Amino acid sequence: MRLLIVEDDARLAALLRQGLKEEGFAVDLAGDVPDGLRMSLATDYDALLLDLMLPGADGLELLRQLRRRSSPVPVLVLTARSALEDRVRGLDLGADDYLAKPFDFSELVARLRAITRRPRVPPQTLLTAADLELDPARHEVRRAGRTLELTAKEFALLEYLLRTKGRLVTRGMILDHVWDLDYDGGSNLVEVYINYLRRKVDQDFEPKLIHTVRGAGYVLRDTA
Repeated sequence: MRLLIVEDDARLAALLRQGLKEEGFAVDLAGDVPDGLRMSLATDYDALLLDLMLPGADGLELLRQLRRRSSPVPVLVLTARSALEDRVRGLDLGADDYLAKPFDFSELVARLRAITRRPRVPPQTLLTAADLELDPARHEVRRAGRTLELTAKEFALLEYLLRTKGRLVTRGMILDHVWDLDYDGGSNLVEVYINYLRRKVDQDFEPKLIHTVRGAGYVLRDTA
């Protein structure tokens, strides 16, 4: 397998390269985000080892750029920044795994082999329909470049509709995915929140995205 290590600590990068070569990997090195991005897009790597504290730009910017380009390369974040918020942010942006420094080399190799066994499917870090964009990592929604302010439940409902774009979803399916077991199934809460979303997402825009299928449910699609 061929790996790319994006690490600005030359000594650590050399040690990792030597150790991984002894494990049978072919290894390339990059020391910053521009080189890492250029090499990642030019070569079909089997995995990428990414440090976060890089010169000039945060390593997560490289991860963000790769996922925006639908790159499916598995990414193992390798960093001294082990705070929970850093781990969550990295995973939300499309990292496949996270290993804090200092680490055991045998664990690093095991994690690399684990992430390279998974199917290489481009992660969906940005959900879109027409000119609507939902970014789960940043918890942001934009339409035609305009930021939309949604409540937490409106955001969850819109995210579910975008993830099922083009498919009919019933009221029951929405309840199963967006509401918990404490929900009172006798109320019209789904209909109320669909109307809330329509006012924010569709009312001032074309084309309309959220459609009612009479007697069946709802579908979000790019065209009327």
